[in-house]
Amino acid sequence: MPTEPSKLSRAGIATSATGERHIPSSVRPDGSVRKEIRVRPGYRPPEDVELYKNRTAEAYKNRGKAGVPGADTAAATPEPPSAAANKNAKRREARKKAAASAPTNGDAPAATSNAKQSTTFVDPAKEEPVDPEVEKTKEAKKLAKKLRQARDLQDKKEKGDSLLPEQFQKVIKINELVRQLETLGFDSNGDKKSTQAEP
Repeated sequence: MPTEPSKLSRAGIATSATGERHIPSSVRPDGSVRKEIRVRPGYRPPEDVELYKNRTAEAYKNRGKAGVPGADTAAATPEPPSAAANKNAKRREARKKAAASAPTNGDAPAATSNAKQSTTFVDPAKEEPVDPEVEKTKEAKKLAKKLRQARDLQDKKEKGDSLLPEQFQKVIKINELVRQLETLGFDSNGDKKSTQAEP
């Protein structure tokens, strides 16, 4: 019987101090004992055979991980963020908090798109007050432009040209655009209505 096994291979083969190889005895789940199995000299089971590693193939697999060939590896270690990066991160956080705490008005989609477009941090205390009359005028200009485009598309349609589905949707909204302009106090051409009652 072999003496103490030195180590087990992946296949479970143990090599004794005398150099004999065997699979040690073990106990099955039902309690019966498996006998020790001797392994003939020179036999290597498939589990113990090392896989051939092609250096070129390995280099190709790891081509993006190693960095630039010939570059100093000590310089490739990531550095802590600079003071400017920290400052920019704080500004981003402040912008997010300001956007989250901003009161939502009826024109929520336009407000979110404007928040995305602004790239500089503006202190709310320094922000100029918004004149409601100026805002009405801006909104009326936008609506007048949409109305003008919709009427051009309607003329095209009446001439017999075919319209895309998006263009057809714009033509359908003509009455809605006129109604929105009237609520803002403008006529269908985008001109401000006179405040005096006409006889």
